[in-house]
Amino acid sequence: MIVVMKIGSPQAEIDRINEELTTWGLSPEKIVGKHKVVIGLVGETVSLDPLQIQEVSPWIEQVLRVEQPYKRASREYRQGEASEVVVNTPDGDVIISQHHPVVVVAGPCSVENEEMIVETAKRVKAAGAKFLRGGAYKPRTSPYAFQGHGESALELLAAAREASGLGIITEVMDAADLDRIVEIADVIQVGARNMQNFSLLKKVGAQPKPVLLKRGMAATIEDWLMAAEYVLAAGNPNVILCERGIRTFDRQYTRNTLDVSVVPVLRKLTHLPIMIDPSHGTGWSEFVPSMAMASIAAGCDSLMIEVHPNPKKALSDGPQSLTPDAFDQLMQELAVMGKAVGRWEKAVAIV
Repeated sequence: MIVVMKIGSPQAEIDRINEELTTWGLSPEKIVGKHKVVIGLVGETVSLDPLQIQEVSPWIEQVLRVEQPYKRASREYRQGEASEVVVNTPDGDVIISQHHPVVVVAGPCSVENEEMIVETAKRVKAAGAKFLRGGAYKPRTSPYAFQGHGESALELLAAAREASGLGIITEVMDAADLDRIVEIADVIQVGARNMQNFSLLKKVGAQPKPVLLKRGMAATIEDWLMAAEYVLAAGNPNVILCERGIRTFDRQYTRNTLDVSVVPVLRKLTHLPIMIDPSHGTGWSEFVPSMAMASIAAGCDSLMIEVHPNPKKALSDGPQSLTPDAFDQLMQELAVMGKAVGRWEKAVAIV
C-alpha cells in the first residue's frame, strides 16, 4: 500500500503517521517526490481497509494498493515518478535516470594488467564515458576459461579510477568478496548468472553502494523485478536494471537476443533506471553500434559497451569488444541519436 500525503503536509504529522502505522505491524517508508510525500507501507496489508488508514490523519489525500508483487520496484510505489540513482565519482556526481542524459559505461570484460586497464580508462573517458567497467572476478561457462585476477585486479581498477576520474563498475560473485569490492567500486554489479542468488542479493542490498542488476539469461521481466525487490527490501534504494540479452532458439548469428522492447515495458512497470548492454546482447562488435543507437531511441538511461585495446588478444569476450578507435566513432554516432531524443549531455564551452 502507499499513502499519498497532501501538498504541504507538516513533517511532524508525517512522523506521527509513521509512528502510528508502525504500531499496526507495518514498516512505513517515506518517499519524497517533486510535489508530494508518499509513505510506502510494507507488511501484511491484504486485510487492511484503505479507508481505515485514511482516517488516521486529515493530511492523508488517498491510500492506494500496489497490485504488483514487486512492491518497492513498482512504478506505483513512487506515484509514477522515475527514481534517480546518484553515483559519486572522482569527477563529481553522475545521475542515472529517465530525465537525465544517457550515461555511457565502457571498458573491457576483464581486467588483464595495469597498462591495459589504465590506458582503456583514459581513452573511454576522453570519448565521453562516465564509468569504467572491468571484471576482477569473472563467472565463466567453462571452469577452464579465464576467471579474472581477483583481488589484485581490484587494485588495478583503483589505479584506473585515480588516473581517469571515472567511476568504477565491477561484479561481485561471492558475498565473501563484497566488503573488499565495496571499498573500490562505485557501483556493485550482480551478473546475469547471479540474478536469482537471493542470499547474495540480500547482502548486496545491505551495503550502501548503488547496485547494477543484470537480467538473467532466461529470466522473465517479473523474475528480474522480483530480484530487484530483494535488493530494495534489504534497504538499498539505488538499483539500476541492465538488459544484456536473453537466450532464445537462435544462437547461430548472435550470442544472445537483445530485448530492446524491455525498455518501454520497464518504463511502464518500474521507476528504476534502465541500462542496455548491446555487447553481451549481440556477442559481435559489428552489431554493437546499431543496437546501442536503437537502445537510445527506445529510451534507455544508460549503455554498457565493451572496449578493449586489442580485442583479438582479449582474455575474455574479445569478439564483442570495440577498439578504442571504434568506440570514439560510436560515441559520435550516439551523440547524434541522443541529441535527437533530448537525452545527450551538452558540451561545456571552454573559455
